[in-house]
Amino acid sequence: MKNVLSMQDLLNGDFDTVIVAAPDMHGRLIGKRLAPKRLTEFAERGVAVSACTFGWDLPQDIGYQSAYAGWHTGWRDFLLIPDMSTLINAAWLDGTAIVLADIVEEHDRSPVEITPRRILQRQVSALAERGLAAGVGTELEFHLYRESYDQLRQAGYHTRTPSTLIHSDYTVQQVNPWEPFFRRLRNVLDESGMNVEMSQGEWGLGQWEINLTYGDALDMADRHVLFKLAVKDVAAQAGLSATFLPKPQADGVGSSGHIHLSLRDLAASGAAAQVMWSDTQPHHISNTMRQVMGGILETAPDLMAWYAPTINSYRRTNSGDFAGHGATWAVDNRTVSCRVLGTDPAAMRVEWRVPGADINPYLAIAGLLAAVSDGIERDIDPGPERTGDAYQVKSATEQFPKNLGAAAERFASSEFIMRHFGPEVVEQYGSAAAWEWECFQHAVTDWELERYFENI
Repeated sequence: MKNVLSMQDLLNGDFDTVIVAAPDMHGRLIGKRLAPKRLTEFAERGVAVSACTFGWDLPQDIGYQSAYAGWHTGWRDFLLIPDMSTLINAAWLDGTAIVLADIVEEHDRSPVEITPRRILQRQVSALAERGLAAGVGTELEFHLYRESYDQLRQAGYHTRTPSTLIHSDYTVQQVNPWEPFFRRLRNVLDESGMNVEMSQGEWGLGQWEINLTYGDALDMADRHVLFKLAVKDVAAQAGLSATFLPKPQADGVGSSGHIHLSLRDLAASGAAAQVMWSDTQPHHISNTMRQVMGGILETAPDLMAWYAPTINSYRRTNSGDFAGHGATWAVDNRTVSCRVLGTDPAAMRVEWRVPGADINPYLAIAGLLAAVSDGIERDIDPGPERTGDAYQVKSATEQFPKNLGAAAERFASSEFIMRHFGPEVVEQYGSAAAWEWECFQHAVTDWELERYFENI
């Protein structure tokens, strides 16, 4: 994170508010606001928040209860302990700073192991024990609409006017009218330390992409959640609405959350540290790179509840929307799940194309790091490189769960998940995914009404 504030910066600057926040199970930020002068006190004491934030679903329905939080626990508190290395100016909000926090138990201040930031921290440490560190970049797309959130809520989200009304992938003239909005967004993101690389119009109607620079795993996840918050806030301030829904329109293109990953040897330097690169192998793909891809592809079915965490995720992954296709890999081919990229040691990486824009980045990246460790430890081979259109490889289509219910079952029964993340994480996230699927089974959808109301 760039542009980190010190306490002196905070107290001497034009700030009257600090948000202390932490990601919940879904990657959404929860927390409280306080005056800057109180931050030192609460950085040590911790900010109390109800554990209900890990005992309900996205719409905050307390029908879902986990082993960790529910009526049976009395809805006790835990503490948010600010990580002062993440204190930044939230430049899109007047006079406001924001700091991300780790979550600990109130009674003994031990880490709450089922929280996303903690889950990722543990996988970063596990990789470091192997002498390795990951470089990560998440590549987010989103849809921007001309109506406000309130207008869409009142219309049941049915009447949406895309910001772009023609396909505008890579075009310049067609997206120029929206530059005042995106200029402000890029500027406030950079002022806030998000490290914007570039932005563009995407192919879908009203679809956009903004890339952030590569970073280490935890820093990337932190910037990812702050980026999403800023995009939604800046949209709302302009009377617009933004969504990271993977497939907001049945006949439209989906929004991805591709994850780029590289590995380096902590004991080496320069080109020698880039363990995915080989000077002698075809396409410069090292044996370690093959193991990495093998681990990612073999464990993907177990991790789909994190790579595709919502009902809507599977509208995208089951389509031909460049969302990966089973256990496939290739060099610079957008139809496969694992795309190999890089023309020099520092740029050599794999792009994991299955995740959508709805991922909780901490969980998706943690899953990817565990898969990498598994691939290296077990010397997993990724199989042959695919050529041409991987969507024609029918044998690969059955390997990944096709809906959240199947993904929840696979996650809950996975020996791999149990071994790398432990029983508490298995129960927390397996039961949450199963609850989401169960709720969907009770819903009457517009598709059912339109298809059956008059015809049966």
